[in-house]
Amino acid sequence: MPLIRFVEADGTAHTVDAAVGQSLKQAALDHLVPGIIGDCGGCASCGTCHAYVDEKFLPSLPPADGNEDMILDGVPAARAHNSRLTCQIPVTDDMSGMVVHIPDAQL
Repeated sequence: MPLIRFVEADGTAHTVDAAVGQSLKQAALDHLVPGIIGDCGGCASCGTCHAYVDEKFLPSLPPADGNEDMILDGVPAARAHNSRLTCQIPVTDDMSGMVVHIPDAQL
């Protein structure tokens, strides 16, 4: 299982063993990582699982679709080029070592 590091806005880090195939959001929720909420249950409709994904992993991720892009336009924290909804990123073995930064606000 790949190790993924979630970093809260205050710098607190949580390294989790993520199951291949689950979403980054679910990996965070399963390990009680604060700051990832996922109100919509993974439907890419709420934006409460927004995070900044490690730039070196961006090329290997599935691209954000139009719906995810629209939701990211409305998130409360500043959108960046590496902003993604963690519910839309399935975990793969290649993600071991990924760092995911959680914004200071989701709602």
